[in-house]
Amino acid sequence: MQERLVSASLFFTAYELLKESIVGRIRSFYMVGFDKDGEIIDEKYESTVLSRNKSPLYASLDWLIENNVIDQSDLEKFERLKKTRNSLAHELPALVFNGVELQLVERFNELVDLLRKIEVWWVVNVEIAIDPELAEQEIEENGIIPGPVLLIQMMLEVLSGNEELLKHYKENTPKK
Repeated sequence: MQERLVSASLFFTAYELLKESIVGRIRSFYMVGFDKDGEIIDEKYESTVLSRNKSPLYASLDWLIENNVIDQSDLEKFERLKKTRNSLAHELPALVFNGVELQLVERFNELVDLLRKIEVWWVVNVEIAIDPELAEQEIEENGIIPGPVLLIQMMLEVLSGNEELLKHYKENTPKK
């Protein structure tokens, strides 16, 4: 039961990281500054992204497709992931207590692959492209481990009982 509950929690967390990668990265791309109320988002965000769909998530997915970040098969993958997430949310007791099978391992791997694909695209096509020191270098995409993917890897290591990683994390986390 504990393993199923941990698996569901990890899937929920990874799904939220994926949604943030889909919506948040684009929104941040259009951010032009801050004021007393928070972020200032360029008006182009509304006309270029949000005008595509009433849902910021689906508007962002459409933007990602148009910009060749993802393709139709990735969108289908996202729909499977969303369905799994919704099933988990609505059937959590059945999963935890009865072991209802939702193909979590397969879906989790698909989620991490999609998250990595989107994040690597941002790193290569935006972050590296605008950094004069990195723009001229040959970057091997397979060697890029984006922050959200690294976070998931860390969670998996800690869950697997890697006490050294947990100790390193605790020792290197700034104290408040």
